Amino acid sequence: MRRSRALALATVAAVVAPSPALAGGRHDIPGECAGTAPVVCHYDVPPGVYDVAVTLGSPDAAGSTAVRAEARRMMLAETATGAGRFAHRGFRVDVREPEGEPTLPAVGTPGLTLTFTGAAPQVRRVTVRPAPPRGPRLFLAGDSTVCDQAVVPYTGWGQAIPQHLPRSVTVANYADSGEGSASFLADPRLWATMLPRVGRGDVVLLQFGHNDKATTAEDYRANLTRMVTELRALDARPVLVSPPVRRLFDADGRLTPVARHVNGLGVDLPAEMAAVAGASGVPYIDLTADSAALVEGLGPEASKPIFLYDEKRDNTHFSEYGADRIGGLVLTRLREWYGG
Repeated sequence: MRRSRALALATVAAVVAPSPALAGGRHDIPGECAGTAPVVCHYDVPPGVYDVAVTLGSPDAAGSTAVRAEARRMMLAETATGAGRFAHRGFRVDVREPEGEPTLPAVGTPGLTLTFTGAAPQVRRVTVRPAPPRGPRLFLAGDSTVCDQAVVPYTGWGQAIPQHLPRSVTVANYADSGEGSASFLADPRLWATMLPRVGRGDVVLLQFGHNDKATTAEDYRANLTRMVTELRALDARPVLVSPPVRRLFDADGRLTPVARHVNGLGVDLPAEMAAVAGASGVPYIDLTADSAALVEGLGPEASKPIFLYDEKRDNTHFSEYGADRIGGLVLTRLREWYGG
């Protein structure tokens, strides 16, 4: 029990010169890097989990560098380095095909792609190695507000959270645009593909509701219960996460029932999810309530940057800034459940 809990705690808890920069131990994987702003490095590797170590900085120039992996996953927040100063960082990447949303096979390229962005990217060294066969893993199942979005400016909160996790934690994001609780179970590219990868002690966040607009209370509960049951059979740790609110205000400046995910049949989806969590004895993150407090607290105008209102007149999907704020809410609650 102590070992299993420790695993969960861990989970939540230059111009590049490719040859010299990648020279190292016999297990290092060679790659090719090109460009200056951004710098893009590619590694011809099969699907799997890889440890990445980077040295950021330059002997003679100041830098400001962030790192993305694969489909715009935020692995390292922008890091400043003075001339002659270096920052050593590391993270773990889940390489899949396709690399982003599971139902969009044309997005991305095989292998591992790292993109060094920021105001003044400076990359001194990159090392890529296969990760150990087991380590703390965080799986994500959900919809477009969670997924690895390929197209700027759309950003799922699942893309934003890796930069805030320990370097040993792997995030495997199987969320997919347009999915509800039933369709995620039915599509063989989603639940049936993710489930065999889940192992003992893995934490699995389940967020559904945005696309359950016509789902009955009975079906919604049954779908969530099936997910929880099948994950528990693997000794995994399911966590139910209610959907974040939409930016839909009434005349009094309050979020509407639709914004809070009362669906077209009058089903209060967050309340139903809370009931399943209580009956099943699994953690429940009321992201609906937490995001409502954030969005209502900001008000109709100041909440616009959370979403893509200015860019797309979109009151559902997040900007990079918004995804990071919403992801922060999720991680705060997750740490309350598991410590760290």
